[in-house]
Amino acid sequence: MRDSVFNCCVSPPHPPRGVEEHHQQHSSRAQAPPPNDRRFLIFFDFDETLVDECSDDSMVTVAPGGVLPGWLKDTYRSGRYNEYMQCVLAYLSEQGITPAAIRGTVEKLPPCPGIPTLMHFLLSQPSRDFEVVCVSDANTVFIETWLKHLGFLPLFLRIFTNPAHFDDNGQLQLRPFHSHECLRCPANMCKAVVVRQYVAQRVRERSGRPYQKVLYVGDGANDFCPSLTLSPGDIAFPRRDFPMHKLIQEMEEAKPGEFKASVVPWNSGEDVINTLRKILERP
Repeated sequence: MRDSVFNCCVSPPHPPRGVEEHHQQHSSRAQAPPPNDRRFLIFFDFDETLVDECSDDSMVTVAPGGVLPGWLKDTYRSGRYNEYMQCVLAYLSEQGITPAAIRGTVEKLPPCPGIPTLMHFLLSQPSRDFEVVCVSDANTVFIETWLKHLGFLPLFLRIFTNPAHFDDNGQLQLRPFHSHECLRCPANMCKAVVVRQYVAQRVRERSGRPYQKVLYVGDGANDFCPSLTLSPGDIAFPRRDFPMHKLIQEMEEAKPGEFKASVVPWNSGEDVINTLRKILERP
């Protein structure tokens, strides 16, 4: 077990901006006031949760010869992947890779097993049931392009991710989401900060009325961090045998009872649906 792995969701006492301000700057979605009657709040990661691979890695396939030069790969520094991707995107632009090629590659990303079924299930539910939010270390262009292509974009009330846009030269410009003091998360995003602030903000907007449950669906080590913010009665859905699941298992073995939420591992989106059906049946 890595030392201090369970201290990964230290919340900065003075975050530079609130999550709502970030959202207004980083996404074109949700211009209307949010509905305040939803019973359940469900967060989704994107890479290897909605899509079955890392969207950043897919950019290698559009590089000349389908590979990145060694000098470019050598610029990567641990915990600074966002900065590395800025260099990758600049290189792709220099090689003449167009916005259409990038969007087309993203649109072809395969969904994880059962995820389209899960999205259609959520879309079919009464509007007061689920408030759906994406929190991801990908970027706005990748996420909105993929969700729009599959028709799932209207489902998501909020998308919290790294801001990106194509500039006048066709280069995809990428910036970090925020700064924080969490020692275990990438420098550009701590999802625990996002989840904690968003839930608190929404409860205030709901006149102090909490959600019946908060749910979190993810796969990676950076999804373990926000799952620690969940309370008893909430549910964490880690992708089975992926880092988030393994870290939860390690914590449960090392510190029984420390992880508060119920844990429902998933191989397919249909596993998530089965649990959602059960909570919808309860009074």
